[in-house]
Amino acid sequence: MPVLLVFAALAVQANGGSDSTDIKAVMDKQLIAWNNGDIDGFMAGYWKSDKLKFVSKNGITYGWQKVYDNYKKSYPDKATMGTLAFEVISIESLADDNFHSVGAPAGKNKSYMVVGKWMISGSVKAAQGYYTLLFKKINGQWVIVSDHTS
Repeated sequence: MPVLLVFAALAVQANGGSDSTDIKAVMDKQLIAWNNGDIDGFMAGYWKSDKLKFVSKNGITYGWQKVYDNYKKSYPDKATMGTLAFEVISIESLADDNFHSVGAPAGKNKSYMVVGKWMISGSVKAAQGYYTLLFKKINGQWVIVSDHTS
């Protein structure tokens, strides 16, 4: 099954060129993993912490393991997962003064908000919606620390 990558209407802040490329690479890896039926690979893009936050129509879930378990329950096999595509609408840098990442000295924090659309096709769970992701660079890696998907 071909991997469909759609990154349209990408808006990047002037200082975020390299960071946005790195963040898109994380999302590309997630997309490839999902489309290969690999929930473990997909979850590698999330912060492996009890502080990870995932917001959906079902409520708020805290913790990497709980989010992982929810994905495994909802999408038990590749056929159910279908084919995922993302359309990134914007990537915006957030002010250093307002956030502080684990392992990042004050003033050196980098956080980005990614807004876009997701689509799952070729599955009994075919659906689409929007997402807002908060990416932070923690211990040298870009990870999703908060995901609001609807």
